Amino acid sequence: MTRRENPRRRAVLDVLRAAPSPLGVAETAERMGVHPNTVRFHLDALVAEGLVERRAEPSPGPGRPRAVYFVRPGMDRGGLRDYRLLARMLLSRWASADPAAAREEARQTGRTWGGLLVQPPPSGERTAGRSMAALVALLDELGFAPQAEGADGPGGPPRRIRLRHCPFLELAEEHGKLVCPLHLGLMQGALARLDAPLTATGLEPFAEPDSCVAHLAEADAA
Repeated sequence: MTRRENPRRRAVLDVLRAAPSPLGVAETAERMGVHPNTVRFHLDALVAEGLVERRAEPSPGPGRPRAVYFVRPGMDRGGLRDYRLLARMLLSRWASADPAAAREEARQTGRTWGGLLVQPPPSGERTAGRSMAALVALLDELGFAPQAEGADGPGGPPRRIRLRHCPFLELAEEHGKLVCPLHLGLMQGALARLDAPLTATGLEPFAEPDSCVAHLAEADAA
């Protein structure tokens, strides 16, 4: 169970935030009406998550210093994220533009990012095979579950890459006319950065029920 889903841990945070000064375990437990061991468990977890800090205060009498807790200043980084909503908002803005211009801008944006996500090869290693391997590795890292196929003869570079997973599937279903050109541009930009003799010439969205297919050709012939 995550902290966001744990109402008791949220309650501990709320009690610490409302207190005018740091609280010990017993004080926190008293304010919550629960056993100190329960509070201690959640406090230790919150310290481990970096949301709460613990420090020792001198004891007013004989004995060891007392441990007290307070909420670390700053925004709560353990809360809900909804980047999909942000992406939908941005895509809807893009989609309201001229369709052809929006698709081209999406592709160019993909090209820019594709070039940023790969490292150029050492001198003398500009081969179709190495370039394809680097592109497939990038797509795999991004979560596309790529599979190169369709080589022209033994040792020839593959002519297609089958993408069995889309890390932006729901967005592609809603805004495919933008998301798919973005993916195509990403592959084109990566291959250009790799100085590859290949380029991606097209992307068939949902070419089969379980995959999309990217097509490649010699860069000079594209």
